[in-house]
Amino acid sequence: MLALIAGQGALPRAVAEASTERPLICALEPHAPEGLTVDRSFRVERLGGFLHWLRRKGVRRICMCGRVQRPELRLSRLDWRTALMLPAMRRALKRGDDGALRIVISLLEEQGFEIVGAHEAAPSLLPPEGVPTRAQPDEAARAAALLGDRVSAEQGARDFGQACVIRDTELLAREDDATGTDAMIDALTGAEGGVLYKAEKPGQDTRVDLPVIGPRTARGAIRAGLAGIVVSAGGVMVLDRGEVLSLLDEAGLFLWVRERP
Repeated sequence: MLALIAGQGALPRAVAEASTERPLICALEPHAPEGLTVDRSFRVERLGGFLHWLRRKGVRRICMCGRVQRPELRLSRLDWRTALMLPAMRRALKRGDDGALRIVISLLEEQGFEIVGAHEAAPSLLPPEGVPTRAQPDEAARAAALLGDRVSAEQGARDFGQACVIRDTELLAREDDATGTDAMIDALTGAEGGVLYKAEKPGQDTRVDLPVIGPRTARGAIRAGLAGIVVSAGGVMVLDRGEVLSLLDEAGLFLWVRERP
């Protein structure tokens, strides 16, 4: 049985609806996922008891998706099962996002669970390689994609965000992990003709925090006057793909699902 630990944003609902099996919906308090009925919520101080409950329900696989704010750990609220995990949990709360996720994955695996990526639970969210829009990338877009590869490698090494905006060979904006891709696009000025580049961080564990774009991303790119969007094949999920393509086609933007060299 699969448990979906759902954070904020549109991704958890999309994964639940596209999943090949009906998942058990769980959420970390005090946040509730959008458009989903939660079967079980839990506090971080009760993580051990929550995992024990999952095992009793027959859950063997866990998918974590959606935005989650780093919780505050209150020692006075720990149950005894969670207290046994306290050293690892403290290390996770002190790390950057990537380091914290690696510790969380290791912690769940030590408890006997298999961690499943959102794209594995709902493979239809990964678009095939190619250009599904009527507009096609030109030479300037190809040059921007190559620079995007280098920026992505740098951002991954520094535990930054997964997206940037490039025009020709000029880097116009970087994603801030605290705000996200859509906020970066909304803040753009003077980016007409630029390209949104988004990819998983090199070396990233793709079972968690795989990048996502959706209709809001497309609308933001259109408002900013961008020429198109480049995403890595197998590394970025597209929510409501039909709506995204319709929006981009109407505005004359391209979507390039590109295999990184």
